[in-house]
Order: sequence, then structure tokens, then C-alpha cells
Amino acid sequence: MRERVEKVLEEIRPFLQRDGGDVELLDVTEENVVQVRLRGACGSCPGATMTLKNGIERTMKERIPEIRSVENVPYFTM
Repeated sequence: MRERVEKVLEEIRPFLQRDGGDVELLDVTEENVVQVRLRGACGSCPGATMTLKNGIERTMKERIPEIRSVENVPYFTM
């Protein structure tokens, strides 16, 4: 599953990098939840949630229907 997720992220990555951002795959849980970290401009962008849900998650679910959701795991959690 992880390899399939990485392949989809490689398709998405150029769009994020064009705007100074990136995405890092952290984990794919047993429940098929993809955990990522938005980096660069994407990590601090006010529209990051929209990018995550309407861009990354939507594309991921289209390509890999077993995926339940995509979650951002920030660098610092309180």
C-alpha cells in the first residue's frame, strides 16, 4: 500500500512544488489513513487544509479507493 501511495504523491508533488511547497509521506496506518506532513509554503499556507482535502485526499481516494482519509501531521503538535 505504501508504494501505491508514494506513486500518487509523486504525481501530486510537482503541483505543490510549483508554489514552493511539498508533501512528505509519514505513514499509512492499518486503517488505510495516509499520514503526511505538508512542507515549505504548504506547511504555513492558510489554504493548506483545502489543499490537503480537496487536492491530495481527493486524488488519493480516486487512485486508491481503499484509502479512508489523508491527515496532515504538523511538525509541532501541542
